Amino acid sequence: MSEIDSNQEGFKSGFIALIGRPNVGKSTFINKFVGEKIAITSPIAQTTRNRLKVILTNEKSQIIFVDTPGIHKPHHLLGERLVHSAKRSIGEVDGVLVVFEASHSPGRGDAFILNLIRNLKIPVIVVLNKWDLLELSQFKERKKEYSDLFEGTNWPVFCCSALTGHGCNELISAIEEQLPLGPQLYPSNMTCDHPEKFLMAEFIREQVLINTREEVPHSVAVSIDKVEDIPSKKTSNRNSRTGILATICVEKKSQKGILIGKGGAMLKKIGQESRLQIQTLINGNVYLELFVKVVPDWRSKSSRLNEFGYEGS
Repeated sequence: MSEIDSNQEGFKSGFIALIGRPNVGKSTFINKFVGEKIAITSPIAQTTRNRLKVILTNEKSQIIFVDTPGIHKPHHLLGERLVHSAKRSIGEVDGVLVVFEASHSPGRGDAFILNLIRNLKIPVIVVLNKWDLLELSQFKERKKEYSDLFEGTNWPVFCCSALTGHGCNELISAIEEQLPLGPQLYPSNMTCDHPEKFLMAEFIREQVLINTREEVPHSVAVSIDKVEDIPSKKTSNRNSRTGILATICVEKKSQKGILIGKGGAMLKKIGQESRLQIQTLINGNVYLELFVKVVPDWRSKSSRLNEFGYEGS
């Protein structure tokens, strides 16, 4: 991609936080906006744990999306840090994209988030996601329910689908209009502020979430222990690979058993599907070796959370 002249008159840039309850589709929006897999997604709530910055650059602007953990009632130290991270993001950005799941009527959790941002002095755009899941007969009633929730605000509201892309172009245009004038902050070809090792670990964790569902997910952390080039034994480099050693940490022996599976079948499946994602990320062949380790009660231990990158304030 050629470099963009960000000194041109009228160029805009800024940080936009995506906030909402767990599993409302914030990460799916992130991936749709930039046109590639950056943030992990799954049907499991609280999939996002880190404040991931994803960069969308065009001729007119550079939008830095901050994908935050879902706001929920925490039940352990990890949960407290995730919610704190999401709330802190609101005070550090130029605008907020608040995402609600339109396939359900608004609830107490939605009202809590609304009250959290109601008095913000920065632009707020409301997104009613998963609009494609509604029947035509539900449109009017659902719009009325959310209009009542937003009463007293003058925020623009967009009915979208992060999955199909419906309404996303219009949403990006609205975000651009709200951005302040400013220079390009990241290189034009950069789409994420995290290193490849972070994304590798996230892709492995995603496959754990998808394949084990409610049996293990919230107790899982992944660390990348080693990344090295494995030179080809042949003259050609076509068969060279990137070797990756990673550890999946859980809190209980029973969870380790689930992850490994009968005859190692589950761990093999997680490894195969993770490898395909990582190969796309680095555009090369990958040899991935996974280990499973029991770290009792790691989500409630400050030192362990710091080790896994979930640092406190």
